[in-house]
Amino acid sequence: MDGYLNRTAFTIFGLPIYWYAILIVSGIAIALWLSTREAPRVGLKSDDFSNFLLFALPIAIIGARLYYVLFDLPMYLADPIQIFNTRGGGLAVYGGLLAAGIFLIFYTRHHFINSWLFLDVVAPGVILAQGIGRWGNFLNHEAYGGETTRSFLEGLHLPEFIINNMYIDGAYRQPTFLYESLWCFLGFILIIIIRKKTNIFKVGEIFLSYVIWYSFERFFVEGLRTDSLYFFDTQLRVSQILSLVLFVGGIALVIYRRKKMQPKTYLRNLGTNQSFI
Repeated sequence: MDGYLNRTAFTIFGLPIYWYAILIVSGIAIALWLSTREAPRVGLKSDDFSNFLLFALPIAIIGARLYYVLFDLPMYLADPIQIFNTRGGGLAVYGGLLAAGIFLIFYTRHHFINSWLFLDVVAPGVILAQGIGRWGNFLNHEAYGGETTRSFLEGLHLPEFIINNMYIDGAYRQPTFLYESLWCFLGFILIIIIRKKTNIFKVGEIFLSYVIWYSFERFFVEGLRTDSLYFFDTQLRVSQILSLVLFVGGIALVIYRRKKMQPKTYLRNLGTNQSFI
């Protein structure tokens, strides 16, 4: 089909370099840049974030892969070598975020950094990186939804190159990558605008706002996708279950922490490195 995009950006010594990888790396680089710029404003050091990323990135990749393999275990037990074939796909966003989040707790406590404050600084960059990364899924021709019609896609006023690339396996597909990407970009803009306001967010609430915002969208968009991981032998989608838990848990944490936290702990007024979580 005219205008159909190739997933390969270029090759190096015969090895294909995919747009997916380029966009993921670009998103991570932008997230790090945003975090290092914000760090001094809240009393943290920029180096803390680059040092964290050095270890968190490989941990996140391992976590993303393990999460994917765990919920599609029979296939990988039948051919265990495929566990290591990450170039064939199979990295789950939630798995990467959970693994990096666990490491973040250990990292911040080891360096006597306020864990919630650290999360607040990285959250805007993370949601922006997710929005960018979904375009990697688009170019990889994956993470799409069920069958639809060309007229439906045209009714969304999408550019021709998106419509053409939503023709996959003999049918037009729901552009679920686009729904999530736009939601992430909107969330990034809102967080950046609101966090500059005095006495709106307390420490940790930028991060919790990200969790609530993203999990709300992911619950619904996951229901449209055709490549979901299911909770073992059930018809329950893993990402929908986790999204529901994170959405409810995020709101509950905001309410609980506001009841326990003193007024002086609003984010804008905090400039210490006390560690608590």
